[in-house]
Amino acid sequence: MNVLISGGAGYIGSTIASACLDAGITPVILDSLVTGRREFADGRIFYEGDIADGALVDRIFAEHPGIEAVIHCAALIVVPDSVADPIGYYRANVAKSLDFIDHLIRNGCRRMIFSSSAAIYGAGADLTVDEDSPIDPQSPYARTKAVCEAMFADIAATGKIRVLSLRYFNPIGADPKMRTGLQLPRPTHALGKMIEAYERGVPFHITGTDYPTRDGSGIRDYIHVWDLAEAHVAALRRFDALDVSAVNLGTGSGTTVRELAEAFNQVVDRPIEVVEAPRRPGDVAGAYTRTDRAERLLGWRARYSLVDGIRHSLEWSALRESRLSS
Repeated sequence: MNVLISGGAGYIGSTIASACLDAGITPVILDSLVTGRREFADGRIFYEGDIADGALVDRIFAEHPGIEAVIHCAALIVVPDSVADPIGYYRANVAKSLDFIDHLIRNGCRRMIFSSSAAIYGAGADLTVDEDSPIDPQSPYARTKAVCEAMFADIAATGKIRVLSLRYFNPIGADPKMRTGLQLPRPTHALGKMIEAYERGVPFHITGTDYPTRDGSGIRDYIHVWDLAEAHVAALRRFDALDVSAVNLGTGSGTTVRELAEAFNQVVDRPIEVVEAPRRPGDVAGAYTRTDRAERLLGWRARYSLVDGIRHSLEWSALRESRLSS
């Protein structure tokens, strides 16, 4: 099987590509390298370009007629940036995705897995969600994902393509074989900020301490990126038998930012100092998922622990500069 992965030179897309290779599936990567890394496509079939470039998509399908499915990972994902630049986010995530799916249908593609986000949910009082929970995105980034899901559902209703949305929770870690990891030297999520604080010897700021959680800090479902990647392989294998349009991918366990910091300090040799700070634009209390659907339909559940994710993130961070040219 060949699979086209848009955004396949990014953090998650490249890890999915590695999982595909390990499973005997050939990834064909399309990435504009706006945030992706050319090094993450080394030794792989790679096309540099935009998902909205119809001529390029036509060429990819012409040169690789064995493509049986598409995994659509290409997107901008930083919540505060989306608050500052909603036009840019709607253009990149929605408008270009509309062009992309049009190109896919024109080339006879009938299967697409969409990288969606748990950020689209409005969490209940217990901060857990499942695939039937209310959709209530709280940032422009999250709304782009919700809009794309609705858009794809309307298009899928024509019978020209089937779309499965995999709603990611909070990826951490790196490819356990250290082929790829977070490409950004200064990521904006909590674990990335902890690693930055550790490396620079400065305090880590908990942004928001008045959320309705057990300790006031935000809560997240931290899933190891390799578990996430293996879920895509499972979805590819079972795609034609699935009768749903969305599946949540998480561990089923919620971890607060304070708890993440405690786990981090148990792993490192030099604990970081933790201080409190105001919320960032677009931040929410968070949520974690119930995992019944993923286990039942994909035969999948997360295998790696929170500590595994922290350790692999630290290992990749130490290797990053030697693996990337700049």
